[in-house]
Amino acid sequence: MSQPDSQTAWDRLYIDGEWRDAGTSETIPVTNPATGDEIAAVPAGTEGDVNDAYQAAEAAQSDWAALSREERNEYVQAMIGVMQERLDEIVELLATESGSVQAKATAEANFAMADFQSALEMVPPEEEVRDSMYHEDKDHHIVREPAGVVGIISPWNFPLHLTTRALGPALALGNTVVIKPATDTPITGGLLLADIAEEAGLPDGVVNVVTGHGSDIGDRMAGHPTARVMSFTGSTAVGRSVASQAGDALALPALELGGNGPFVVTEDADIEAAAKAGSVGAFGHQGQVCISINRHLVHEDVYDEYVEKLVEHAESLTIGNPLDEDVEFGPIINESQVEQLTSFIEQTVDAGATLETGGEVEDLFLEPTVLSECTNDMSAACNEHFGPVAPVIPFESDEEAVELANDTEYGLAAGVYSSDVEHGRSIADQIDAGMVHVNDHPIQDEPNAPFGGMKNSGLGRYNGEWIMDELTETKWISVQHEERDYQLL
Repeated sequence: MSQPDSQTAWDRLYIDGEWRDAGTSETIPVTNPATGDEIAAVPAGTEGDVNDAYQAAEAAQSDWAALSREERNEYVQAMIGVMQERLDEIVELLATESGSVQAKATAEANFAMADFQSALEMVPPEEEVRDSMYHEDKDHHIVREPAGVVGIISPWNFPLHLTTRALGPALALGNTVVIKPATDTPITGGLLLADIAEEAGLPDGVVNVVTGHGSDIGDRMAGHPTARVMSFTGSTAVGRSVASQAGDALALPALELGGNGPFVVTEDADIEAAAKAGSVGAFGHQGQVCISINRHLVHEDVYDEYVEKLVEHAESLTIGNPLDEDVEFGPIINESQVEQLTSFIEQTVDAGATLETGGEVEDLFLEPTVLSECTNDMSAACNEHFGPVAPVIPFESDEEAVELANDTEYGLAAGVYSSDVEHGRSIADQIDAGMVHVNDHPIQDEPNAPFGGMKNSGLGRYNGEWIMDELTETKWISVQHEERDYQLL
């Protein structure tokens, strides 16, 4: 069964190599956050559909794992080729479905292709042979095998890339996959990738996609007994539930969760450069990035200058429909996010902060917002606001900056800006975060560096050899070459 006009119709699930109807006639509207227009209606999958998808993945896994690494890589390379051919379509879909401006949508599409490209280079450790410590004529063979079936639950902010960073390595390493994309972005987070996999000729059952409400199928997706690895990107609250469900099923949870990223600006920093980086880190993709700057911690000697420069950058951004190439700043994903953000802003101003710029809302467009005279316990600072809100907090010393930076349950990403690199590095070493960037904003992700958080920001790491640890299992095979003289223990 082929997908009719794949660029416009996304009304079926993809299971076992077929586009098929869901177990219910209910659908979920997909809207363009910039215009409010409905662009598609995807199936509201059921637990039965999730079961079918995992069954298909399990049935396909042994044959897929039996292929040589080179054979699997040919399929992965074919997916890259399809993505390159359909790049304009992918960018347009990201802009339309997720509110991504052209620069972000293009970067994300390239990130996704890089995820597959880096997967081609993933080579598990070769078989290692060791002598037995206790028995003569016996040796141990240590090998790596695919984990099995991998479940992926992806978010709406970078729906394509945050799916492919698990999908690409999983496929290259011999695993089959079931994807449950976010309800707001079911196309770019899942159905589009199924379409690409089909066009690339992947065998039936290797990639499966079930769309649906998390409240209906999330628990079954996360806790299915077939899954061996559960990759989840999203909030810490939901991540705890996913980890619990996966743990009950004895699947390994790979979790990238919430953040409250601090950006420390020292007294010796180049303030113009720091504010430019701070603007990108706070307002990129409307602040809807887990690794964005949530709090700007600025030394009191340069505080006023930094606020002034940050306001200038915020007010210079061109706001509008992401399909317009000149637009730098698009909409918030949905109404509930807007309501939460405006609530954080109002509560922070009520607590004594000053609204320097922004704060106005029209439809789903929230102006880039800068708040001065903030403290670490104000709503826009102590919560992961996940939007274009920049609370600026003063500090007196490096010790206070580190204390403020670490005063959060999260530990995902952070940044430090200083003209003295050693000074910046000394602060970075003291920040409790899985990723800290000196003289740059924290919205960074590269295939050859470990991506993940500390504290309540997740478990495990993505990229390179680190994700290989998640997606493969170590196996011990011993070989006794001569008959042993056995004794009962």
